[in-house]
Amino acid sequence: MLIKIEIQNYAIIEKLEIAFPEGLTIITGETGAGKSILLGALGLIMGNRADTKVLFDADKKCFVEATFDISHYGLKTYFDEEGLDYHHEMIIRREIAPGGKSRAFVNDSPVTLDVVQTITEQLIDIHQQFDTLDIQKPAFQLQMIDALAGNKTLLEDYAVKYKAYRHTFKNLDQLREKNRNAHQEIEFLTFQMSEFQAVQLKAGEYDDLEATLHKLTSAEDIKKNHTLLGVVLEDSENALISQLQNLVNQYAAVKNLDAMYGDIYDRMISVKEELSDIARSASHIADDTEYDEEAIQNINNRLSQINRLLKKHNVLNTEALLEIETDIQTKLDGFGDLTQEIEKLESSLQLQETELRAIADTLSQARKKVVAGFEGDVHELLVTLSMNHAHIKVEIKPLSQLSATGLDDVNILFSPNKGSDFLPLKDTASGGEMSRLTLCVKSLVAGAITLPTLIFDEIDAGVSGDVAQRMAKILENLSKKHQIISITHSPQIAAKAQSHYWVYKSENDHRTITAMRQLSLEDRVTEIAKMLSGNPPTQAAIANAKELIGI
Repeated sequence: MLIKIEIQNYAIIEKLEIAFPEGLTIITGETGAGKSILLGALGLIMGNRADTKVLFDADKKCFVEATFDISHYGLKTYFDEEGLDYHHEMIIRREIAPGGKSRAFVNDSPVTLDVVQTITEQLIDIHQQFDTLDIQKPAFQLQMIDALAGNKTLLEDYAVKYKAYRHTFKNLDQLREKNRNAHQEIEFLTFQMSEFQAVQLKAGEYDDLEATLHKLTSAEDIKKNHTLLGVVLEDSENALISQLQNLVNQYAAVKNLDAMYGDIYDRMISVKEELSDIARSASHIADDTEYDEEAIQNINNRLSQINRLLKKHNVLNTEALLEIETDIQTKLDGFGDLTQEIEKLESSLQLQETELRAIADTLSQARKKVVAGFEGDVHELLVTLSMNHAHIKVEIKPLSQLSATGLDDVNILFSPNKGSDFLPLKDTASGGEMSRLTLCVKSLVAGAITLPTLIFDEIDAGVSGDVAQRMAKILENLSKKHQIISITHSPQIAAKAQSHYWVYKSENDHRTITAMRQLSLEDRVTEIAKMLSGNPPTQAAIANAKELIGI
C-alpha cells in the first residue's frame, strides 16, 4: 500500500508531503485547486514520462518520492533478479533536472522506467474520469475474468511454458531459414564447382597454352627459316658444309706439323659435324611444321574457357582460380545436413504445443465457469446504482493459434437499457454509466487480485443523490480489504472517509501555490456542508453533513 508521497517543485506545488493511511481516503477541494496535479505527480512515480514544463521553479530540480509497504506482494524475487535491495518499505523517487534530464530510483538504486512501471503496476490501479478506461481493453477484461476464475497459478505455469514454446518456435524458424539458405548456397557453389570441373584447370597451363599458340600461329615463318637453314648449310650448290669439307680436306695436309694445327683441324671437324646436325634438325623441323588451324582453334577455345573464369571471378591468373576452386570445395565439404536437427525441434514444438493447448483448455473452462456469476453480480450492483435494466455479457471466443494467455478472446459487451443491443463498452456506455459500471466491476474483481491501492478520480461523475450514496457504500466496502483513495465532488462519498484531505490554493507575492491539509472532524463537517449548499454552508447543510458522517 501507499504510505506517503512527498512532492517538491512540481507544477504549482512548491512542497507537499501527504501520508495515506489504510482504508478510505477522500480528497476534495474546489475545481482548479490542483487535485489532478496530485495524480500527475503519482503518474511520475508509476513511470510516466517527465517534462520540464512541470517544474514549479525552472531553475531548481523537481522530485517526487513515494513510500510503499510491499511486504505482502511477493516482489522479492523480482528485486533479486534486477539486483535491487529489498525492504518491506520501498521508496520510489523520480527527479527532473532543469535541463530536462529525468532519473528514477528504487531504494536509492538508479533504475529504468520499465522497472518502475513493472513494480508499480502491481501496487496501484488508477481510474480517471477522462482516461481511456482499462475496463474497455480486452486484455484487462481477460485479466479480470482470470482473477475471478483463480487462474493465477495456472497462468504463471502457462506463461513459462509459452515462453519456452516461442523460443523453440523461433529457433526452428531460424534453423529452417538457415537450411533454406544452405540449400541455395550449396546449389550456387555446386554450379560454380561444375564450371571449374568442366575446365579442369592445371597450374601454369595458361602460359603454356599461350606459348604453344604463338608457335602454331608462326608455322610459316618457322618452316621457311628452317628450310632456308637447311639449304644454306647443306642443300645448295655452295652449301656451307660442302665448303667446310673442302677446307678440312686441304687443311689435312698440315694438321700433323704442329699440335696447334691438329687442334684446329679437330675443331673444324667438330664444327662440320655440328652444322650437319643442325642441317638435319632444320630439315626435320621444316618437314614436320605445317599450319594447323584445328589445333589453333582448340587452344583458342581452351584459352576462352579460362578467360571466362578469370573475368567471372575477377582474378589475373590460373593460380588464383585454383585457390578459388579449393575454397569452393572446402565450403561444400563444410555444409552439414540440418534435417535431423529440424525434425528434433519440430517434435519438441509439437509436444510443447500439445501441453500448452491442454493448459489453455483448462484455463478456458475455468473462465467460462465464472462468467454467469460475474454477469449476475455486476447486474445486481448496477441495480443498486439505479441502472435496473443494465446488463453485461462476457463473450469468450476461441482463437485458432496459441496466444500469451491461452486460446480465448474475451470481450465484455454492455446493454444499458431494456431491449438495447449488447455492444462493446466503448460504443455504448455514457460517462456516468461507465463510471458506475467501472466501480461495480472493479469492486467485484478487487477481492480476487493483489492490487493493494485503488485510486478513483471523480468516479462519481454524472451521479448524485441516492446513487452517489450507494457508490459511497461500495467504496466503503472496498476499503475494508484495499487502500482506497478517491478524489470526489460528492458529499455522500466524502462522508465515508476514514481520512479526509482538502486541496486548496494560496497566493504569495509572486504566484499561486497548491497546498493540502488533513481535515479534523469539525472541518470535515464544514467541508461536506459546503459541498451540499455552498460557502458559507447553511445550518441545514451542516445538519445534513453530520447525518451523512454519522455523528
